[in-house]
Amino acid sequence: MPVLFISGPEIFLVLLVVVMFFGADKIPEIARGLGKTMRQVKDATNDIKREIKDSAENQGIDTEFTRDIQDGINKVKDDIDDITGPIKRGM
Repeated sequence: MPVLFISGPEIFLVLLVVVMFFGADKIPEIARGLGKTMRQVKDATNDIKREIKDSAENQGIDTEFTRDIQDGINKVKDDIDDITGPIKRGM
């Protein structure tokens, strides 16, 4: 299954370019920096979500409808997986 519509050869080409441009000794350092940045973005996103939820609860706004929407989305995903499962296995 392609990630972000990138296939194996394309990932290989990108990695080859990175190695040629930065050198093999810099790749772990770059990966660590990327990992730290992704963690900071995820933490910031979670903080913002928590602040919005806390603020909504303090204002008396019902936030349960979002859980209902997420449950509906998950049910549709499960239904689609049930339908497409045999098709995917047949390929």
